Amino acid sequence: MKNKQALYLTVLIVTFLTSCKGEPAKEINPTETIEEKAQRIHKNVITIDTHNDINVDHFNDTINYTQRLDTQINLPKMEEGGLDVTWLIVYTGQDSLTPFGYKKASKNAMDKFDAIHRLCEVYAPERIELALNSDDVRRIHDSGKKVAMIGVENAYPIGEDLTNFKKYYDLGARYISLSHNGHSQFSDSNTGEKDSIWFYNGLSDLGKKGVEEMNKLGIMIDISHPSKEAMKEMIALSKAPIIASHSSSRALCEHSRNLDDEQLLLLKENGGVVQTVAFSSYLNTEKHEARDAYMKEVYSKIADSLNITLHERSEIKTLSDIEKKAFFKNYTEVKKIGKNLVANDKIAPPAVNVSDFIDHIDYMVKLIGIDHVGISSDFDGGGGIEGWSDASETFNVTLALVKRGYTEKEIAKLWGGNLLRVLDEVQAVSESL
Repeated sequence: MKNKQALYLTVLIVTFLTSCKGEPAKEINPTETIEEKAQRIHKNVITIDTHNDINVDHFNDTINYTQRLDTQINLPKMEEGGLDVTWLIVYTGQDSLTPFGYKKASKNAMDKFDAIHRLCEVYAPERIELALNSDDVRRIHDSGKKVAMIGVENAYPIGEDLTNFKKYYDLGARYISLSHNGHSQFSDSNTGEKDSIWFYNGLSDLGKKGVEEMNKLGIMIDISHPSKEAMKEMIALSKAPIIASHSSSRALCEHSRNLDDEQLLLLKENGGVVQTVAFSSYLNTEKHEARDAYMKEVYSKIADSLNITLHERSEIKTLSDIEKKAFFKNYTEVKKIGKNLVANDKIAPPAVNVSDFIDHIDYMVKLIGIDHVGISSDFDGGGGIEGWSDASETFNVTLALVKRGYTEKEIAKLWGGNLLRVLDEVQAVSESL
């Protein structure tokens, strides 16, 4: 009898202590495997990927995200992998700081806004819906549909008319980056590190006004591409928390797109969040370059056998629109063949994988705390790693987090809770202003 009482008391104590940590009592299941635990957690939490690029050619009556395309992100792959929320990106590359450049860029941005709205309102309203705040995210998720949100990568197409921030907000944009690869009219880019040429040594006067405008509207400020000095100015000026929509740790991988410890600590002090990005060259440059060199040879042999020309990245911008479309179609096919060829190739250098990705999460959680770290992929924009190469493999990230010892409460924060908390705070600041 005493042994039974002692056992009962032990179970009560363990249950109480576990609940105090924020874990549900059902976590105590001695027969549950790690895989089963990860599956349960993956189903329970809302999974949010804050950066997925799009091509407007995949948003028409005959080809769209209702189909399982070769794209890394689409509805079938989200459903297969249990990815609940995708931030679809209105991206525009950097061009000349002229009225002509702004006008051309504006059309590109509007085409992408239109494409996202068509997906949600015409092609698949029963499967995906556009969210504008955290309440929308939870409501749509509870209804069983997938959630779309909109981020703007590069404010360049806004031109010099600050009222366009409101226009983008009304179209659904909930974060905006003031620059991309190249200095914009608003901000220096991280790319200035390459040649030490800076336009403003941070933000331009227009960029400072842009920060103020985003605060007023309730748009999250994204610091993933701007320079370090620009990021520091944004934090000093902003009345609301900021985000890095797709960046990793510079301490683990020396790349100008990553955030160093000083930046990460400033982000913590600001109350923001860094969305760790599954971009191989930002996670482990040495592994990425060794694998990349090997794969280039494989792709080259495949292209030669198919009589296809593979262009260098720097050459792509010189191609006509028709040539670009043909190139990307061919390149996708060559990559697919190459991936299958090296699947069992024992001499191929190892690819950057989910474990390397979790290393960055671990490091940043240790440095700035679990409340300031999140997850992004940069799918269809160059992202994707072994184990999380597209949205259908999203569960592998949760499984890796469980294996590293993260609890359900912590995983919920990493997978989107932190991001939604920042969005709430940004919108609360907007209301107060």
